[in-house]
Amino acid sequence: MTTRDRLLALVVAVVWGLNFPATALALEHFPPFLLAALRFTILAVPTLLFVPRPKIPIGRLLLVGFGLGVLQFSFLYLSMASGMPSGLASLVLQASAPFTVVLAGVFLRERLTGRQVIGVTIAVAALGLIALHRSQTAAFLPVVLALCGALGWAIGNVATRRAGAANPLHLTLWWSVVPPIPIAVLSFVVEGPDRIGAALGTAFTTEALPADLGLLYIVLVATLVGYGIWSRLMATYPSSTVAPFSMLVPVVGVLASWAAFGEVPDLVEVLAGAVVVGAVLWSSRPARLSDEPVPTPVDGVLVPTPIDGVPVPALSPGAGDAPR
Repeated sequence: MTTRDRLLALVVAVVWGLNFPATALALEHFPPFLLAALRFTILAVPTLLFVPRPKIPIGRLLLVGFGLGVLQFSFLYLSMASGMPSGLASLVLQASAPFTVVLAGVFLRERLTGRQVIGVTIAVAALGLIALHRSQTAAFLPVVLALCGALGWAIGNVATRRAGAANPLHLTLWWSVVPPIPIAVLSFVVEGPDRIGAALGTAFTTEALPADLGLLYIVLVATLVGYGIWSRLMATYPSSTVAPFSMLVPVVGVLASWAAFGEVPDLVEVLAGAVVVGAVLWSSRPARLSDEPVPTPVDGVLVPTPIDGVPVPALSPGAGDAPR
């Protein structure tokens, strides 16, 4: 991954970290399923009118939208509305990174380098330490709901990688067309027309202004900017290279929730967050020349080990003496 793209991945982490307090503000006025439906409807309408559909199979587009949109945000918003603090939600959702690595290995046959295995393991252990330290601040059900959202995110990550869209921004906008109808149905069935009508009828009052601003941030910044960059990175690099950056999100989320709502992080959380940052950055560094696999002779022919799942042409004896 280039330095520029690593910086872009860090920008996404900041954008998504700030998304959690913005979501908490929006949920103070809008019920969770309605909020998710509004988020994607606002994007879907102009997308259908003005943005050309990516030239990918419709099934892959539906899978991306179902994972990233329907599963991730239905469960995440329901978790936060059920009492999950925004800082802790940003932490638990990052289980998507190891979920993504596992799913990519199973369905995409992506291989992990030793550096990535060590980095992800250290980061997951540090996140687990924070979760253990914060476990008394949330009931069991909200944590399970957030983990379901993390699995949805992982499914969407792998589907994005498999889709291979030429224009990641168009893919981001078009997968947003998938969630509005199923989530709106969920909102109507679970939350009911009275609750929906009350929230929409008072949406433009002074009291609802913080929630409205939170919704705008979710739509314009977290979705357009965050997922636009993320989709490009997922389409460019192996999932196992990009996904660990999502584990930086809770560091920003915890700090932002501290500033917005007084959710003060303890020293353990600060130190573990620093470990997460260091492990992710270290695991994403390009491998040194000495770390590359050394070809071994097989029946007199040098056969290099595949790198990141990409076969390397065999070298015949004496090929190393050819001009380069």
